[in-house]
Amino acid sequence: MLERTDYERARACFRWSIPARYNMAAHACDDWAARDPHRPALFTVTETGLSPLSYLDIARASNRLARGLAAQGIAAGDRVAILAPQSPQVLISHLALYKLNAIAVPLAAVFGVDAIQYRLEDSGAKGLIADAAGLAKVGQGPNSLVLRICMDGAAPGVEGFDRLMDGQDDAPIPVTSGPDDPALMIYTSGTTGRPKGALHAHRVLIPHVTGQTYTHGFPGGADDRMWTPSDWAWAGGLLNTVLPSLVHGVPVVVQPPGKFDPEAAFALLARAEIRNVFIPPTALRMMRAVPRPRERFGFSLRSVGSAGEALGAETFAWGREALGVPVNEFYGQTECNYVIGSCAQMGVARAGATGKPIPGHDVAILRADGTRCEPGEMGQIAVRAPDPVMFLRYWNRPDATADKFRGGYMLTGDMAQADADGYIFFQGRDDDIITSAGYRIGPTEIEDVILRHPAVALVAVVGVPDPVRTEVVKAFLVLNEGVAPGAVLESEIQTLVREALAGYEYPRAFAYLDALPMTSTGKVIRRQLRAMG
Repeated sequence: MLERTDYERARACFRWSIPARYNMAAHACDDWAARDPHRPALFTVTETGLSPLSYLDIARASNRLARGLAAQGIAAGDRVAILAPQSPQVLISHLALYKLNAIAVPLAAVFGVDAIQYRLEDSGAKGLIADAAGLAKVGQGPNSLVLRICMDGAAPGVEGFDRLMDGQDDAPIPVTSGPDDPALMIYTSGTTGRPKGALHAHRVLIPHVTGQTYTHGFPGGADDRMWTPSDWAWAGGLLNTVLPSLVHGVPVVVQPPGKFDPEAAFALLARAEIRNVFIPPTALRMMRAVPRPRERFGFSLRSVGSAGEALGAETFAWGREALGVPVNEFYGQTECNYVIGSCAQMGVARAGATGKPIPGHDVAILRADGTRCEPGEMGQIAVRAPDPVMFLRYWNRPDATADKFRGGYMLTGDMAQADADGYIFFQGRDDDIITSAGYRIGPTEIEDVILRHPAVALVAVVGVPDPVRTEVVKAFLVLNEGVAPGAVLESEIQTLVREALAGYEYPRAFAYLDALPMTSTGKVIRRQLRAMG
């Protein structure tokens, strides 16, 4: 495991230790239930305060659910979808499926009918565990779906979550899985095409624990308490936050129902005495609109992690001032997560940079021919294989799996530059790079500069066709309340970008939106913006 020490020494000394028998549920829950059974694992927010669930509570519940699922015919290798917002039942469902050596397929509660149907059909899901709202979206579902379980109670043709557990033995379930046995299938966000099911083995949790040690300084204080607004259906919520926090013995606060609200988020930090957070960059940018948050809400954070898109120097600087601690940005993909990151405790933190390769991972910036880029040269982020955090394969997509690997590396499709000190600066997806008058332009640094303008709440830039320059930069702006669009504002933004970056990088076209199109994971869907022209 990773120890907090000098970065270069940690990189040189790090070695993976993967046991011959391993199960994510045992590591995240049952081990603690055996040695410290009454230790809090989850806190749910109630009208009167916080309601705790201990590791023993969750271990016993997941044991009963596992046996109830087995009685309904769920066995090793079966895919079972989980469709509900953050809740104890979601965590219990994951752990129960891991214990059965079945494959959990998390689905985001914000998905629409077509998105859910596609994932159920593509995965061949045999079962579905959902709340009432999720079940209403599913209808009859695909023919493979033979078991429906409702977290809110039984109904005709639907088994009740609690009833399924009634009468089942809550004794521990022996670990029979190996580290390479499949446990989890998370669908990619679909920013560049139809989502693909990335199949992960049980071992994927181990490097996420190491990554969280790096970015959050775990184990830390006795009062550590983790929270994320991210849906537990995607890697940021489940693998960056919930499961590794539980491995570290850090309790997790369940996000209250409802749409993300920046003021409510700050209030929750204080009310629930949250000390550690994972907040995606888009949510942090929304929180920037709240003035004097520490003075008004009185929270006290120890660690902040962020990933999903480039954080940017502006939000990095705001976070240090407004949140009281540095924001440790990190990078990964659904297929290969938590491989680059910042760690202010080790002195690895630089405004605008994602960070450096996290100890245990070999990351390179490669040209199209597979050779390494020079400092300052843009290329593709690649991770040397094998790596315990890498996915096993895409579900039913051997062609796409093969295309993902080349020359001993897993190719991410994401573009970046590294400086002479080894810091990596994320630039965007390969498809998002703008080609203008012979220059290759990354969108993230332009967006970061535009966010400096006090009128701008959110921004995304894309390339749009131009007969002379091939493409020109177009900025899609979400303005702060009370700000009017117009030529003066656009001229100010153009001057800001020209002075900060280069004459060829300023936006030559603008559009104004009420909101940016985003995936359920908070990533801007740039192809929709490009389609707007």
